[in-house]
Amino acid sequence: MTDDTAPNGHDADDDIPPDDALTRAEGEVTALKDQLLRIAAEAENTKRRAEREANDARAFAIQKFARDLLGVADNLQRALQHAPKDSVDGPLKNLVVGLEMTEKELQGAFERNGLRRVEPARGDKFDPHLHQAMMEQPADDVPAGGVIQVMQTGYELMGRIVRPAMVVVAAKGSGSRAGAAPPAADVATDPGQPSGGYSSAADEAGGAVDTKA
Repeated sequence: MTDDTAPNGHDADDDIPPDDALTRAEGEVTALKDQLLRIAAEAENTKRRAEREANDARAFAIQKFARDLLGVADNLQRALQHAPKDSVDGPLKNLVVGLEMTEKELQGAFERNGLRRVEPARGDKFDPHLHQAMMEQPADDVPAGGVIQVMQTGYELMGRIVRPAMVVVAAKGSGSRAGAAPPAADVATDPGQPSGGYSSAADEAGGAVDTKA
């Protein structure tokens, strides 16, 4: 066992010059600060990873249930689109109001659980990660590759696409002509594939698209 006591009875550290002692103390403080920063960074990374894993687990758990409910949301939207809005009273008016309230509450439940609409506005750029091109048409006011119309609303769950928005896309050369060219042949894709590509077969039903969820 070593003896840190100097021959004269004083502690060995008493013989270290003050400047050297201060330098050594500052080095120890710097090392401790670095260690604390590393620990804090590791704790933050662990927290973020845990939150991400929890969100993934939650999204996986409700994804199928959410997808099944999209059919209900679609039917409510169709009912409201075809419901009379003017000159209605009595039971019919109450029915329309009830449909509107139900649709609003359903969308509110979707929002509270992280399920949000994907509904691009006219003129928005086509995004193959969020949209599915069902057909292309010429348009005067929308540049080529822009969205002309939403045929079916899409949905994403916590940043993950559950169903792409089915859209009509402006054909090549759109947005640069004084007059619209004759409509191009409607080309449909498989609604089950969230892709921006087009199929090689024209829609024999004149552009009708199956919007079933």
